[in-house]
Amino acid sequence: MTGPAAQPGLFHHVELWVDDLAVAEAQWGPVLVALGCEPFQHWANGRSWRLGSAYLVFEQSPALLPGGHERLRAGLNHLAVHGSRAAVAAALSAGWRQRVDTGEAVHLIDAQGFELEIVVA
Repeated sequence: MTGPAAQPGLFHHVELWVDDLAVAEAQWGPVLVALGCEPFQHWANGRSWRLGSAYLVFEQSPALLPGGHERLRAGLNHLAVHGSRAAVAAALSAGWRQRVDTGEAVHLIDAQGFELEIVVA
């Protein structure tokens, strides 16, 4: 894999398994681009976007168990990122639902139940 040199930090990558890859790509893609990410990997069951040396993966794995994602169960509650009101607007235009806007952060829910917090202050 080629790309930017590895940077020390908390994450190398985060991988989210989704029930519907097309929906994830349609909703997350515009937001990630608005956050400064670029498309990175593309394969039959997955997509990724990167910023620097870190990347976010969405995969509709054949090994995925049925039941869907539920942010209120054990597991991932939400991802929080530094962003802008432009990224919030991109999310809303891509079909995300706004859960709460504190003025400092906007919490959004996608069609598959994943929550993204965009910290704007």
